Amino acid sequence: MPDSAHDLLPPDDLWIPLDDTGFIGHVGPIYSRDVEGQPQWIGFRAAEYHRNLNGVVQGGMLMTLADRGMGRIARVTHGGPIATVSFSYDFLGAARLGSFIELHPKITHETKGLFFMEARVMVGDDAIGKANGTWKKLRAKP
Repeated sequence: MPDSAHDLLPPDDLWIPLDDTGFIGHVGPIYSRDVEGQPQWIGFRAAEYHRNLNGVVQGGMLMTLADRGMGRIARVTHGGPIATVSFSYDFLGAARLGSFIELHPKITHETKGLFFMEARVMVGDDAIGKANGTWKKLRAKP
């Protein structure tokens, strides 16, 4: 179980830290990774402060990863602000403390004003979650 800054590092040097001092600053660090031919992945190392009462990663943290990761892809693709319209998450398994948890997002459909997305939340080769959502393209920040 991670208990120091070193223990929170990603599995390799392909992951770079995200600069996010808002909400993510309280639950991170979060890392990103470029993957050829796919939207950017994000991930985090599960620490003690991510633990729920069952001793595994809190479901809200997994949902935060999915919402933030899919939203980042929508924002970059749009080139401007976006807002989550709807979001759902299916819990397929648990993540143990010390695990590196990755989000693999993709845009499934895009219209003039919306992005429709899905993502898998992974620990190694195991899918522990599945997320779906819709993001609205905004002209300006609210």
